[in-house]
Amino acid sequence: RSVYDDQPNAHQRFMEKLDACIRNHDREIEKMCNFHHQGFVDAITELLKVRADAEKLKVQVTDTNRRLQDAGKEVIAQTEEIIRCRVQQRNITTVVEKLQLCLPVLEMYSKLKEQMNVKRYYSALKTMEQLENLYLPRVSQYRFCQIMIENLPKLREEIKEISMSDLKDFLESIRKHSDRIGETAMKQAQQQKAFSTALQKQNNVNYGRNMHLGRSRILESKNEITLKRTFEEDEEHEEEVLTAQDLVDFSPVYRCLHIYSVLGDGEIFENYYRKQRRKQARLVLQPQSSMHETVEGYRRYFSQIVGFFVVEDHILHVTQGLVTRTYTDELWNMALSKIIAVLRTHSSYCSDPDLVLELKNLIVVFADTLQGYGFPVNRLFDLLFEIRDQYNETLLKKWSGLFRDIFEADNYSPIPVANEEEYKIVISKFPFQDPELDKQSFPKKLPMSQSVPQIYIQVKEFIYASLKFSESLHRSSTEIDDMLRKSTNLLLTRTLSSCLQNLIKKPHIGLTELVQIIINTTHLEQACKYLEDFISNITNISQVTVHTARLYGLSTFKDARHAAEGEIYTKLNQKIDEFIQIADYDWTMSESDGRASGYLMDLINFLRSTFQVFTHLPGKVAQTACMSACQHLSTSLMQMLLDSELKQISMGAIQQFNLDVIQCELFASSEPVPGFQGDTLQLAFIDLRQLLDLFMVWDWSTYLADYGQATSKYLRVNPSTALTLLEKMKDSSKKNNIFAQFRKNDRDKQKLIETVVKQLRSLVNGMSQHT
Repeated sequence: RSVYDDQPNAHQRFMEKLDACIRNHDREIEKMCNFHHQGFVDAITELLKVRADAEKLKVQVTDTNRRLQDAGKEVIAQTEEIIRCRVQQRNITTVVEKLQLCLPVLEMYSKLKEQMNVKRYYSALKTMEQLENLYLPRVSQYRFCQIMIENLPKLREEIKEISMSDLKDFLESIRKHSDRIGETAMKQAQQQKAFSTALQKQNNVNYGRNMHLGRSRILESKNEITLKRTFEEDEEHEEEVLTAQDLVDFSPVYRCLHIYSVLGDGEIFENYYRKQRRKQARLVLQPQSSMHETVEGYRRYFSQIVGFFVVEDHILHVTQGLVTRTYTDELWNMALSKIIAVLRTHSSYCSDPDLVLELKNLIVVFADTLQGYGFPVNRLFDLLFEIRDQYNETLLKKWSGLFRDIFEADNYSPIPVANEEEYKIVISKFPFQDPELDKQSFPKKLPMSQSVPQIYIQVKEFIYASLKFSESLHRSSTEIDDMLRKSTNLLLTRTLSSCLQNLIKKPHIGLTELVQIIINTTHLEQACKYLEDFISNITNISQVTVHTARLYGLSTFKDARHAAEGEIYTKLNQKIDEFIQIADYDWTMSESDGRASGYLMDLINFLRSTFQVFTHLPGKVAQTACMSACQHLSTSLMQMLLDSELKQISMGAIQQFNLDVIQCELFASSEPVPGFQGDTLQLAFIDLRQLLDLFMVWDWSTYLADYGQATSKYLRVNPSTALTLLEKMKDSSKKNNIFAQFRKNDRDKQKLIETVVKQLRSLVNGMSQHT
């Protein structure tokens, strides 16, 4: 190592020492060679002497070997033949033994291949198990066995893939056939229910035979016919009845389940199957957006769901562990929540009661079908109660339109009947009874108009329509009766009442129509008790039952009648105002025309003809209308006199106005409506009469002297009214010199007017201060 150090001359010293060492070794080698050289020479000399003898011996051995070989050739040949035969025999024996071990393996493997070709995969797995456990261990040393051993896992995977492919095809198949399976199951449930219903009716008939023999025989014959028809229909459909197994081949499920169970992957298969079925359930539960438009959309939706759960129920009962009751219950609860939400949403779009009714029938069949398979359906029947309210709303809307059409088509005149046949036709539609009318000869007129029997018929049709929804809801007759009465009450109090109120308010409805409406509502009100009897008959619930609800038709028709009466009063007043508006008085005339004004005579003629129409009204209504009209006419005439825009009135105008009021009083005294006592109707014009008498007679001294006394002749004349009219006459006298005659006869009369005006003002001021 010092050679490579950095010391100076280190390499040169190393080389010198190395040369010295080499010289020393050379000297030692030379000494060694010199010491052994003589022995080497002696050995070479002796070896040369032996060479000649060795060559002789070689020739002799070669010759001896040749002779021996020639002599042993035949023996060697025979010996080799024997050895070869014995080896061959031993090999044959070994081959036979090994083939006896390998042949069963090959046969089993061949059997395995054949089973794979014919798709007997479960048997193939059993064959594989035998190969692995029994046959292959005996011949595992052979290469073909190793190949077999390597192929068996591949075959298992192939079987798993094939069986899984078959399962996927099966899942696709049941997805396609779910609606067909569900439709078949729902038909069978419907037929079974029809059969049970017919059988129950027959039992009910037999039970009540002794109590109602005659009636029971009729019902029994009807129900026997129904039951017979049901049996015949069942026989007709017996050949067509199909089950889920008839429509779908379930063998792929069984096969796949067995294969995965044998392979130890049963849990994997169960999880996969359930996962795929949950996905299919979500697809099945997803409705089409237009499902609510037709009943077929709902039917297809329900059929798919029923088909899905029928398949699950079948799998539950024919397999062990693949589907459990807990799993199906969980799946059903999930589906039920989704179904209810879907039906709530889509049913809310339905505006056709017929479609809602068909939906209800589908839900009932759907619920009965799944209930037959053990699924709880109480929430579906609760949903039906929600849909029933919506059904009633759609019915109410439909019947609202029907009522409007009936009212619009009505002529609002009594129904004419020319003969007994026509009369019977009317009373067959509407429960009308009038002994007085029955005594009259034909032709005659019924008091109500054509809309009354039509409304009555439509109310009964509504009850029938409402009853259709209540059927098959698994509710008692009492509950159905209560539902019918409540829905009928809604029809009367809301729909019919609203239609009547709108009808009454229509501008084209005149007084004659309003009178007829009042008469119609009276008869409809009387018919309410027959509607209650009608409901009791179809539900078999007596009206004396404590919980039986009553119909509110009485209040409905009373309210409509009161509205019509009020409208009559209003229209009468409006008509009076129209006549008043065409009044054309000459308030400055010097003398009256000597006859009543034309507009007033026309008005009185109108009132007279109008009140003749009121003869069919209840007396109180006609009297109230007449009194209201007279009071309104009196008030309008008074307002005409006291109108602030009217600045002056002559005595001639007062006289003309007095003639008009006289005609009003004559009209009132002519008793246009019977039933008034004495001069009750004339009292409507008493204020005008006393005011006009005061001015016509000019009896101011009596008025002022008796003012405030109960026996005063002018008790109804208000000082402010008299003052207003007197001032208008005073203004007129200044311009027309109306008091010239008085001044000639008695100039003090002018002073009297001034005095009366002052006294009237003092009375008015005193009244205001007292107030």
